[in-house]
Amino acid sequence: MRILGIDYGDARVGIAISDSLGITSQGLETIHHGGNDKKVLKRLEEILNEYEIDTIVVGMPFNMDGTSSDRIEVTNKFIHKLKCKFNNLKIDTMDERLTTVSAHRTMNILNINRKNRRDIVDTISAEYILESYMKKYL
Repeated sequence: MRILGIDYGDARVGIAISDSLGITSQGLETIHHGGNDKKVLKRLEEILNEYEIDTIVVGMPFNMDGTSSDRIEVTNKFIHKLKCKFNNLKIDTMDERLTTVSAHRTMNILNINRKNRRDIVDTISAEYILESYMKKYL
């Protein structure tokens, strides 16, 4: 079974997936949704039909001092939608502090064109969320 990592944002959602043994993770895609969660849920359903996923991990956007950010409420509403639609899966959360910073550092190291960064930063962030979860719980 696999684990799906999600970096949820207002306009884009980064998706990462583990291998079937839960050893490695890789970025899968970025869903451009423009605030339409139905579009995200539809694409997630397609991904779930393609892969044997038993757990979804959503990054929680805490402030650097550990307090709740404004995005926590929005993310919790999205998690509620996930739990309603995919009630047969384990849905968990993981602190996502500094994942976007790490993603930008990775893109700098890889010398990724600035024009292309917007399309992949969320996917890389989702991968870091998933890796953190796997290190902590597997």
